[in-house]
Amino acid sequence: MPIEIKELHIKINVDEKESTTGSVASLDKKQANRLVRSQVEQIMHIESRKKER
Repeated sequence: MPIEIKELHIKINVDEKESTTGSVASLDKKQANRLVRSQVEQIMHIESRKKER
């Protein structure tokens, strides 16, 4: 029988120090815009799935 995960909580700790790897500052504007657009689309998809329930 498959198990369906309906909600997932993730906790992270963020250091205030700027890292050179994976930081948005190291991306150019086009890459940063693409990244933000992708994340917003994912959030909108999650929100629409919540409304369906």
